[in-house]
Amino acid sequence: MAACRAVRAVLVKCGRSSWTSVPRPPQTDRQLLSRQICVSSTAWRKNLAAAGPEKFSEEYIKKQVEEFNIGKRHLANIMGEDPETFTQEDIDRSIAYLFPSGLFEKRARPVMKDTFGKVLALEKYQDSMRNKGLFTKDTKQMSLTGSRWLLKEELEELLVENISDHDYTRFLQLMERLLSMPYCAMEEEFVQRFRRQLEVQSSKQEIPAVQHDENGVAFSQAEGRRKTAKASIKLRDCGTGSITINGKSYLLYFPILQDREQLMFPLHFVDMLGRFNVEASVEGGGHSAQAGALRLAISRALLSFVSAGEMESMRQAGLLTPDPRVKERKKPGQAGARKKFTWKKR
Repeated sequence: MAACRAVRAVLVKCGRSSWTSVPRPPQTDRQLLSRQICVSSTAWRKNLAAAGPEKFSEEYIKKQVEEFNIGKRHLANIMGEDPETFTQEDIDRSIAYLFPSGLFEKRARPVMKDTFGKVLALEKYQDSMRNKGLFTKDTKQMSLTGSRWLLKEELEELLVENISDHDYTRFLQLMERLLSMPYCAMEEEFVQRFRRQLEVQSSKQEIPAVQHDENGVAFSQAEGRRKTAKASIKLRDCGTGSITINGKSYLLYFPILQDREQLMFPLHFVDMLGRFNVEASVEGGGHSAQAGALRLAISRALLSFVSAGEMESMRQAGLLTPDPRVKERKKPGQAGARKKFTWKKR
């Protein structure tokens, strides 16, 4: 028993000496160690990313160049220019336009707002002229003959943005209001930006050749159609103004006033009533169709005696355009072309 107690005392003494010989870490170090152990792998990766890549390395510079090229292409597409020829000067100009240095940068204003501003400026100018007693409505007006407003698609291409139908209608209303003002000629350059010239199509018209008879009288021949009616005329530059149709006077051939007006309208339009003798022959169709065919034939024959400007005016008035309308055929299972049979339940 005594020996066991002695061995136990030695072991306890050795254990105490070994335990006391190992230094214990301080309290703060133990807390830091526990924090590092509890840090997750995701947070550890975030801490590494926060430090960033090595500055000015070859890989870093290559990545920045690629991002710059992508951004340059996007900026060129926004400005509606070619990305391949987009230079640094274009980039600086685009950034100055998209992010103006002040609120009053004129080039960065929306076009719709700028249009309304033009109207307000003209109204203010008119008020100042009234106050000075110099206001007058007899001012120079803009000539918009032979041009049209931009279509919605063309306006979107010009503005490099999509616009709604309501905005496009509002834009046209503002521009018409601007044109109705007495001093609208002051903004002619601004208005012409949104106009497109109409293609002159009168040069595509076939002009009949002027011929002369045995007496030296000039005449031209032409044909016209309307529905199933066919007309051919001979226009003589005699100066009596007689009109015969199938050997009869037009007053007897067309008892309805509207048909006679259709026949005389081309001569009245070019102010040549009483200058020509008209010899016409017509067949097929009714009175209305025959009057339309004769009108087209007379208009075509007049091209030999009018100027280019009068020819274009005739085209715009619709005198040189054939009327394609015909009677619509009856459909099977229906009472007529559009009319349906009356539906009966029983």
